Amino acid sequence: MTFRELNLKDDILSAIEELGYEQPMPVQEKTIPFMLEQTADLVALAQTGTGKTAAFGLPVLNMIDSTRKQVQALVLAPTRELCIQIANDLKGYSKNMRGMRIVPVYGGEDIRTQLRQLDTAPQIIVATPGRLIDLIERGKVELGAIDFLVLDEADEMLNMGFKEDIETILERTPDTRRTMLFSATMPKEIANIAKRYMKNYEEITVGTKNAGSENVEHIYYVSQAKQRYLVLKRIVDLNPDIYGIVFCRTRQETKEVAERLMHDGYNADALHGDLSQAQRDSVMQKFRIRNIQLLVATDVAARGLDVSDLTHVINYNLPDDVEIYTHRSGRTGRANKKGIAVSIIHSKEKFKIKDIERMLRKTFIQEQIPNGLEVCKKQLFFMIDRMQNVDVNEEQIEPYIPQIMKQLEELSKEELLKRFVSLEFNRFLDYYKNSEDLNYVERSPRERAERIERGERPDRGDRGDYGTKGNRVRLKMNVGEREGIDPKRFLGIINDVTGDKSINIGSIEVTNKFTFFDVFADQLDQVVTAFAGQTELEVSEAKGSKSFEGGGSRKPEYRGRGGAGESRGGGNSWRGGDRGGDRGSRPAASAGGGDKPWRNRDLGDRNSRPSGGAERSSERRSTGGGYKGGGSSYKRR
Repeated sequence: MTFRELNLKDDILSAIEELGYEQPMPVQEKTIPFMLEQTADLVALAQTGTGKTAAFGLPVLNMIDSTRKQVQALVLAPTRELCIQIANDLKGYSKNMRGMRIVPVYGGEDIRTQLRQLDTAPQIIVATPGRLIDLIERGKVELGAIDFLVLDEADEMLNMGFKEDIETILERTPDTRRTMLFSATMPKEIANIAKRYMKNYEEITVGTKNAGSENVEHIYYVSQAKQRYLVLKRIVDLNPDIYGIVFCRTRQETKEVAERLMHDGYNADALHGDLSQAQRDSVMQKFRIRNIQLLVATDVAARGLDVSDLTHVINYNLPDDVEIYTHRSGRTGRANKKGIAVSIIHSKEKFKIKDIERMLRKTFIQEQIPNGLEVCKKQLFFMIDRMQNVDVNEEQIEPYIPQIMKQLEELSKEELLKRFVSLEFNRFLDYYKNSEDLNYVERSPRERAERIERGERPDRGDRGDYGTKGNRVRLKMNVGEREGIDPKRFLGIINDVTGDKSINIGSIEVTNKFTFFDVFADQLDQVVTAFAGQTELEVSEAKGSKSFEGGGSRKPEYRGRGGAGESRGGGNSWRGGDRGGDRGSRPAASAGGGDKPWRNRDLGDRNSRPSGGAERSSERRSTGGGYKGGGSSYKRR
C-alpha cells in the first residue's frame, strides 16, 4: 500500500512525498483509513517510534478546514520536547495547505511569546497540559469548538502525574469531539479514561498489547553492584559506534555516572531535573547532532525525547515497573531499524528479568561481560574499518604527500602499520592489559566460606581484598526477633543510621535477643561510630569472632548492602506495628517516629510474644522477595 491509496488530499500527499514518505507504516496503514472513513473514537496502541505522529496528524489535517480561523484540533503531549517535535512534524505535513496555522504551547518558554502567537486563532494547538490550562484560565484558548482531540503518549502523561490536568481539559471540550488516544501500553488508568471520556471507541493494536518492539534485542549482564560502572565501560568500549541513553534511578546517580564517563574520556552528558530549560536544550541539541555519544538520564527527564537512530538503551539499574522498561527499550529499534536494550543486574535481580520477559513476551539473553582482549580486538578492527572507508580528499592532502612520503620512507609497510595502530590504540592496550574478569560467579554458601578460609575471593569479580582490607568483623546489635527484626528490616536500620549506601553487610543472623552481622574491617569504625549516638540501639563486637575464621557460625546465608534500594519491603520501618504486652519497660515513641524514622512503634515487653504467633528461636532465617519488593519469607533450619 502507498500513501496515495489512503485518500489523502493532494496538498498533503505532495508535502509528505517531498519529505520522503513512500509507504505507510503499520500503525499509519490501520489508523488513517479508520479516521477518514469512520466516526468512532480511537484507542491506538503502538510502540514509541512507530510513526504515530503521522498516524493521527495526516487524517486530522485532511479533515480540518484551513479557511476556518478557529481552533479545530488539540494535541496533548507529556513534554516540551515532544510537543515541539509534533508541531514541527505537523507543519511539515501541511506546508502546502494554504492558511493552515499550528501553534505549540508548553512550559519553559516566555508565555508572552505564546500569547502573541495565539492572537490569531490557529487551526491546531499542540500543548503540554499545564501550560494549556494556564492559557485557558487567561481566556486565551477556547476549546468549545474543537472537532478533534489527540492524547499522544497517554501512558507517559499519566506516569508524570497529569491525570487531573487531562480530566480538566477533557471537561472543557465539547461532547461532539472525536478523541484519539495513542499509547505504548494500556494500563488500567488509560482504560478508565477511555471508558469515561470516549464514545464507542475502536481499539487498534499494532504488535502485541503491552509488548516491546520487535526490532529490539534484549540482553543483560550479571555483575556485582559495586562494579556496575566498570561493566558499563566494558559495554561502551565493546560498541565503539554506540549512540544511546544510559538510564539511572536518581538525579544524583545520573550526575555521578555522567561525570565519571566524561572524566574517563567518553562523549557523555547528563539529563536530569536539576537542569534549567536552557541547559536541557543545550544538552539535547548536542545529543541530536551526535556531539554527545552517551546521554545519562533519569526516566522523568527522558520522557518525551524523540531521538532517532539510537543503537543502545542501557539500564544502569532496572526500573521497578515493567511499563517503564517498555518505554526505555522503545527508544531504540525505531523506524524498522535494529536496536539493543542492555541491562546491568545483580544476581539477585534475575527474577526481575523473568518478570519482564513474561510481561513483554520476549526472551532475554544473558551475555558474559567482555574481557580486555575482546574489547581491544573490537576497538582495533573498528578503527581499521574506519581507515578503510574514510573519504580521502585528494585535492586537500596532495600538497603534503611528498613531504610525508620522504619522512616515512625508511619505515616498512609492517612497521608503519604497527606505529599507526600503537598511536591510536595504546590507551586501550594500557587500560586493559591487566584487566580483571568482572563476571559474577554464583557459589553455594559452603563454597564461599571455603574460599574465604583459604584467603581467596569468594566470587570472581569481587574486588574486596579478603586477605587484609577485606577481613570481616562480626558485630552484635541489641535487637532481634522479639523487636520484629528480620534481615530486610535490619538493612533498613543500617541504611538509616549510617546514611551510607556503600556499607557492605555480610552474613546476617537474627536470634531472639540479638542480630549478628559481618562488616569489612575497614568499615568497622564507621558503623560503630554511627551507632554510638543512638539511645536504644547498641552495636558492639561479638566476642570471640573477629572474622569468618573466628568463633560462631559464619555461613554467609544472606548478603546485602545497607542501601535503601536493597532493603525494600522492610525499609526503615522495622518496628512495624503494635505488638501488645506491657509497654512500661520502654518509653513510648512518638506516632511519627520522632527524629528517627525507624522508630514507629514501641519495643513492647521483652517477655511478650509477637502477634501473628511467630515462634521465638535462635535459629537463623533466610529471605526472599518479589519483583516489587513484596514481603519476605522465612525458613527455619
